[in-house]
Parts: sequence; structure tokens; C-alpha cells
Amino acid sequence: MIIESNGPTRAKDYFVRHELGTDRITVEEAQQQSRFPLYGILDNLRSAHNVGSIFRTSDGANLAELSICGYSPTPPHRHLSKTAFGSVDVVPWRHFETVDEAIAAYKARGIFVAAIELSDTSSPLWEAELSFPLALVMGNEVDGLSPETQALCDATWHLPMMGHKNSLNVSVAWGIALYDVLRRYQSR
Repeated sequence: MIIESNGPTRAKDYFVRHELGTDRITVEEAQQQSRFPLYGILDNLRSAHNVGSIFRTSDGANLAELSICGYSPTPPHRHLSKTAFGSVDVVPWRHFETVDEAIAAYKARGIFVAAIELSDTSSPLWEAELSFPLALVMGNEVDGLSPETQALCDATWHLPMMGHKNSLNVSVAWGIALYDVLRRYQSR
């Protein structure tokens, strides 16, 4: 296979222009609307593009809050902003030094915390009995969630994998899990 290049990529090549008038509601309306009792916890994600994509999906699902842990990139960040496409302005978020602190904070508020990770003890998300409010914990792109982090959670669920690979990209897995949970929340 031959891959051709048009030369080095410059920073300006990453600029994405946001078209005025393309949003469903204004930033102010999005910031004021009531949110679903769904939360996200991101543990040491490496890619700013993945974090940005998770922000954008979280906005689409009207997530209550996103917690970004450890060395995961946080706004403001050029690559995160590229994929978030303005959603960092409307999705409430905060940073925790460790995922352990984030999990403890959500549990202290009475929020059910579930790890999304394929493990020997995980069960399929599709079969899980959901309890709301609910926080989903997503792990690092390479290492996933450690057994210690999974043990801190109330449950560990996975997305069934039927092909060659045993995992999905974290932002893709987030979107599938979040929208499945949202669908089930709305149909209760």
C-alpha cells in the first residue's frame, strides 16, 4: 500500500469553522435546560480527540456532568475543541486528580457508578438493570479500567464484542453505552 502526502500538516489545517445558525438551541438555552441524571467519568484518556468526541456526544444526550480524571486532556485544548465542536461550553464538567476521588464523590451523592469494561466478571450492558442517577466510568484507550477501579464501582458492564477485536474506541463505546442508557431511561 502506498500512502501519499501533500507535505507536512500545519496547525491551521486543523481549524474547524463553526457555522452560525447550525445549532439546535443557543448556548445559553443549553446551559439552562434541565439535564438527564446521567454522568460520565473518564479515567486517564490519552487522546484529546477522544475527550472532545465524548464532550460532543454528551451534549447530544444532555448529560448532567462529565468528570475528567488524571492526565486526561481538559479544556481549553486545541485538539479537544476540534472534535467537541462547541460542546465544552454547554456540558458541565470538572477535573479530579484520580478516578478513585471521582467515584467516591458520585457515590457520596447517591449515584450508582458502573464501569464499562470487558472483564471476567462483567455482564452485558444490554442485560443490566439500570438504577438512576447513573454514572458510567470509561477507561484509558490502551489499558482500560484497572481491576482496582472496577472494584470501586457498583457494577461492571461491557459492550458485547463479536468480531476479531475485544474492544471499541473509547469515544465510540461511550456513545453506544450512553445512548443505550438514555433510551432505557426515557422508556421507563
